[in-house]
Amino acid sequence: MRLHNKVALITGAGSGIGREAALLFAKEDAQVVVCDLNENAGNETVALIDAIGGKATFVRADVSKAADAKAMIEVAEATYGKLNVLFNNAGIFHPADGSVLDTEEDVWDLTMNVNLKGVFLGCKYGIPALQRAGGGSIINTASFVAVVGAATSQSAYTASKGAVLSLTREIAVEFARQNIRVNALCPGPVETPLLAELMSDPARRQRRLVHIPPGRLAQAKEIANAALFLASDESSFVNGSTFLVDGGITAAYVTAE
Repeated sequence: MRLHNKVALITGAGSGIGREAALLFAKEDAQVVVCDLNENAGNETVALIDAIGGKATFVRADVSKAADAKAMIEVAEATYGKLNVLFNNAGIFHPADGSVLDTEEDVWDLTMNVNLKGVFLGCKYGIPALQRAGGGSIINTASFVAVVGAATSQSAYTASKGAVLSLTREIAVEFARQNIRVNALCPGPVETPLLAELMSDPARRQRRLVHIPPGRLAQAKEIANAALFLASDESSFVNGSTFLVDGGITAAYVTAE
């Protein structure tokens, strides 16, 4: 069991990568704190974990709110006695996010509050818990667009993920000698509800697929497998990394169909 005796908190665990990671972590013997803004979705994840004999509890959290971020960490310690793994995974992609010329200020602010401030607050309140546990692993979900520009304009999302990558590096250096590792998980496009609306336009979908060497989107479980590695002791010397799981997008200049 790769996460035996570990307590893992996952934000955005009601669907997509977060749900797959929660299930996978539970299968590997972690006690999982499922965090999501959507109570029904979060409780469904807990029920799925219960069904496979795992241990999980749900806490509703808006990661952009300091009180909620603090409370979710407190629930982890109160329920399971410690926190070993923090997966700051919650994120949004606003349908009105586009070019810097067109994106409205409220769309920019909301995206930054969830995608960037949410990671900041998770680390702010989560790191003291990891310190109390003697160390641990933090995984921050960034994106391949933190490394290269997106094929279609999405200025707020891309900027937020680039900032997550920089913040991850900063924190990784600061806390490395306290046995705390911090890595940025950078997925390529993933077949999740978050991307479903964006990819509903066949032309827009094809414009993205042509840049992906395997010619398909990633499955959420494939990204969860990478998160499991970063959460486990197998990655004990992996710190401050830009952990790309993108099918080769960032390695390719151009890909033909």
